[in-house]
Amino acid sequence: MSAFILKLIALFTMTCDHISYLIFGHFSPLNYIGRIAFPIFAFQISEGYIHTKNLKKYILRLFLFALISQVPFSLFLSIFTSSFSLNIFFTLFLGLISIIIYDRLNKIDCRNKAVHYLYKFLGLLCAIFIAFISEILHCDYGYFGVAIIFVFFLFKRNKLMMNIAFMLCTIIFYFEYLLVPSLYTKYLLIIAFTLAPLLFINLYNNKKGKDTKYFLYLFYPIHLLIIYLLSFLPIFPIS
Repeated sequence: MSAFILKLIALFTMTCDHISYLIFGHFSPLNYIGRIAFPIFAFQISEGYIHTKNLKKYILRLFLFALISQVPFSLFLSIFTSSFSLNIFFTLFLGLISIIIYDRLNKIDCRNKAVHYLYKFLGLLCAIFIAFISEILHCDYGYFGVAIIFVFFLFKRNKLMMNIAFMLCTIIFYFEYLLVPSLYTKYLLIIAFTLAPLLFINLYNNKKGKDTKYFLYLFYPIHLLIIYLLSFLPIFPIS
């Protein structure tokens, strides 16, 4: 399964997630399908860092589209909530920064193993700090978003550990909701669908596939804006 196919799956499931609020005005079964999207995007950030030919442009592109997408994202959120969040591009941007810092510290030429592991530990602390910042800034998916981007990179050469670490992050993130009896079934399903992307990620063949260029970046703010405009039509419950 190429990166192109993974992106198509992520785009489709993300659209299902977002359009659910337009059709129903509240959480629905379509939102369960939507849980599939973000882990794929997170995985793609790790792969993007490994394969990009120009890291500076990659960083700048993510940050630029984070800024561009914020107004459409805020308009979309206004359909069903009054809360404020930063859009997913900010989460992806911070996740990328966390793996860059970790990787740079890990690659510092040092013959002393103790010092080498100290640098790795510092890199891990930086990733934790960035995840904390993501939560403070109310980025979409918060610390969980940064954490799984980092996990996908950290265990990129060990699929078993990558799968286990991702599962643990997901369970930890949603665990408090499982303790509420009235929410147990709902969040059990959310966890199941959040873990479902592993089926696709593990089939990834390290091939790029078709070049989407800026399609993914443009699709995100444009589809949010369209959903917001459609919400004014009287056929939808939230109009």
